[in-house]
Amino acid sequence: MKTQESAENYLETIFMLGQNENRVRSVDVAKELGYSKPSISIAMKNLRESGFIVIDGDGYINLTRNGQKIARTMYERHTLISDWLISLGVDRETALCDACKIEHDISEQSFKALKKHIKG
Repeated sequence: MKTQESAENYLETIFMLGQNENRVRSVDVAKELGYSKPSISIAMKNLRESGFIVIDGDGYINLTRNGQKIARTMYERHTLISDWLISLGVDRETALCDACKIEHDISEQSFKALKKHIKG
């Protein structure tokens, strides 16, 4: 399933914020990404309508199965690529920024080959 890069970023952010059983609201996503609340509200509406999230009566965001699949994929790519770049001597801030760009454009085939090479 092909999704837009912005949707992938939102889903990955929700996933990361939700680690360790933390409950996530739109305001948390806005704060993490540095976006305005109205922008996040529109994005959450689009994600909900696309079937990637559900929002409960208290405003907490939960990833659907499809949303979680995309979020986990982006998170794995981001983590593997950023850690690899850091191990090559790239400073942490640059590695994180570059990984965020690469994770959305790399093909599944190339990522699997890179993962196999890195993990040996």
